[in-house]
Amino acid sequence: MSIEKALVVGTGLVGTSAALALRAKGVEVCLSDIDEQAVALARELGAGREWSGEEVDLALLAVPPHLVGERLAELQKQGVARVYTDVASVKAGPIADAERLGCDLTSYVPGHPLAGRERSGPSAARAELFDGRAWALCPGPGTGADAMRLVRELVSLCGAKAVTVGADEHDSAVALVSHAPHVAASAVAASLASGDDVAISLAGQGLRDVTRIAAGSPLLWQRILAGNAVAVAEVLDRVAADLAAAATALRSGELDDLTDLLRRGVDGQARISVPGA
Repeated sequence: MSIEKALVVGTGLVGTSAALALRAKGVEVCLSDIDEQAVALARELGAGREWSGEEVDLALLAVPPHLVGERLAELQKQGVARVYTDVASVKAGPIADAERLGCDLTSYVPGHPLAGRERSGPSAARAELFDGRAWALCPGPGTGADAMRLVRELVSLCGAKAVTVGADEHDSAVALVSHAPHVAASAVAASLASGDDVAISLAGQGLRDVTRIAAGSPLLWQRILAGNAVAVAEVLDRVAADLAAAATALRSGELDDLTDLLRRGVDGQARISVPGA
């Protein structure tokens, strides 16, 4: 069993990028989106053709997390694909929705590529977006072996590396490495709004690196964060405690706590700088 024809539902950044990657490997790709202009643009970019309702080997749901279960149920009812997966950045909620709606979980492999850009929409899509990136797969106890094989093939065709992880563990992990950092970057970026022109003129590459992800869509990120709220809040509590301790140390002149934070920062940054870490 291999992927000859795929359906991408949702032609935003991730969906269109996946479609472009699949097209580059010779896969026939059909596109669907409630936004007709997004489909038209994705088609113009060479991501595939508009879906006419035919059956496919695999359907990739690139829709917001709160819509995954609903779209999955609709497609399965129509018998659109042999296998289904999604790219939502949280997993426990969509899986619970799929269960509640009576979806066939044997043919569904929840997924999440750890790749993106601060820009959104099909115009920001790139076929190489997933190259070398981790792509989390969160199969359940009833997930079929054939479904896993086909979704792993999808991941490979997109140039990513499949990482199998439980849904709850995934959500806890992305709270630490993606969701809370986005909020923290937004907090730093928000402080710039009241900066005077002289201060902004002195901004360097370091500040741009720290705040780059804060340029993401606020509405999209509100939905992502709402779907992983407790885990993100716990990480933010720890970050806020460190920042409060640093502020106290600076005011008092007793800088041991600040030095400790800086040292722990070096150690933490090293863990994501080492190849293969």
